[in-house]
Amino acid sequence: MNRSLAVSAGLKGVAPLRRVARLAEPASESPMETRLRMLLVTSGLPRPDAQVPIRDHHGLLIGWLDLYYGAQQLGLEYDGSSHRTSLAEDNRRQNRLLDAGVRLLRFTAGDLFNSPQSVVNLVRTMLAGSAAGPA
Repeated sequence: MNRSLAVSAGLKGVAPLRRVARLAEPASESPMETRLRMLLVTSGLPRPDAQVPIRDHHGLLIGWLDLYYGAQQLGLEYDGSSHRTSLAEDNRRQNRLLDAGVRLLRFTAGDLFNSPQSVVNLVRTMLAGSAAGPA
């Protein structure tokens, strides 16, 4: 696809297509994870890594985070309707992530659709706060 875009330079619609191609994330596992990532990126925040494996202090896999800012050890999760049936296991997993030093923010469709700016502001605050280091 990149070669086609290079050959088509200057044609109508190629510039937006290039932008979409740069923002695509093959590792994304759901449209709502993509919506969360795109909300952050189009709001000027750095692009988080997608589907990142996190290990505990012994090297054992805790799980995969939907989105992750590694330098700040900030994980972001989109919780869809399936999480209602796995709340107990999700809580145990979250505890293991916190024990491994990962800070975690969880968002739902209501957050993304009803208060997207609050989502962006919270992530921005968490990213900025981690730059200051521990108090």
